[in-house]
Amino acid sequence: MQQSERQAERKRTPVPVGKVIFLPNFCALRAVFAVVVIGELLAILLTLAAVERLVDFFDALSPISLLVQWIGLCSAGVLCLLREQLCRVGNQWAGLAAFLILMGMTLLILLLVAWLDRGLALAVLPDDPSGLLWRSLGISAIVGVLVLHYLYLQHLWRRQEEAENSARLQALHSRIRPHFLFNSMNTIASLTHSDPKLAEAVVEDLADLFRVSLGDASRPSTLGRELELARQYLSIEHYRLGDRLTLVWDLNDLPEQAMIPPLILQPLLENAVYHGIEPASEGGTITITGHYRRKRINLSIRNTLPKAGESSHRQGNQMALENIRARLAGVFDMEASLTESNVEGDHQVRLVIPHPWWE
Repeated sequence: MQQSERQAERKRTPVPVGKVIFLPNFCALRAVFAVVVIGELLAILLTLAAVERLVDFFDALSPISLLVQWIGLCSAGVLCLLREQLCRVGNQWAGLAAFLILMGMTLLILLLVAWLDRGLALAVLPDDPSGLLWRSLGISAIVGVLVLHYLYLQHLWRRQEEAENSARLQALHSRIRPHFLFNSMNTIASLTHSDPKLAEAVVEDLADLFRVSLGDASRPSTLGRELELARQYLSIEHYRLGDRLTLVWDLNDLPEQAMIPPLILQPLLENAVYHGIEPASEGGTITITGHYRRKRINLSIRNTLPKAGESSHRQGNQMALENIRARLAGVFDMEASLTESNVEGDHQVRLVIPHPWWE
């Protein structure tokens, strides 16, 4: 029964969440903050170009700033609502749609301003109120083209960086630490005579790990699958280390269907064993905690450290952590994070992933 379940799980292929487009997620707080800051800088620039005397700067800035912020935030709101639809049409149509939304919002806001408060329109361009519409549309068109071009170039740069990270990841996957492989083989050899069924289970867990590590790093995985791989890896290490390794699992209401990059948790756990548990003569404890709050998956891996004098001077090169950070940024923009800290003498790695997420 267990073997058939493993085979069924291996045949499951995660469903992609959509096309990757160059537009940022305007539902995110950071993107909205960027819109506000850019809009205010544009308002300041337009005000400096419009006023003749510096003493009139603040009087002219207020209506211009209000108008620009309305256009920017309303456009960002529409792009947020249409995020899923834009992801389905690809970059070309998404960029065209974003430009038309900006122009349409500019026209709509100006008509509303002229209808509701003509005094505001006169305050923006007191010398030529009739030209407010065409000037605003022209400014919106120029700014829109420049911003979209910048976002597209940034998107190309991110794709190139992601491709390089994927190549490094593939090489990293193909090079599981030799000491882990040798130790696992020794564990299997020792269990072959004493407990053949347990030895078979260890072989299956090791085969699953190698199957994932040698697979396509660009294919998405799920949180449930990554947690299962983490348990398989830790079970192998527990067979080898015995009572020296204590595991504490504290997972509450996690969305196991959430899509995440593959092999995110296993390298973090491997670092915890390699740097925290193995060098300690009495072993140590690894605590895996997870909860889901406010559309954020929060995972933490905390491990005890060797006592003074027991350190084997194993210095990590931060390759795995930097690679994970780069892959998270490539998928989730700036909404995901991976941080390290020391908590009460223990080492802790905290992983935050947004869910749901549409690329």
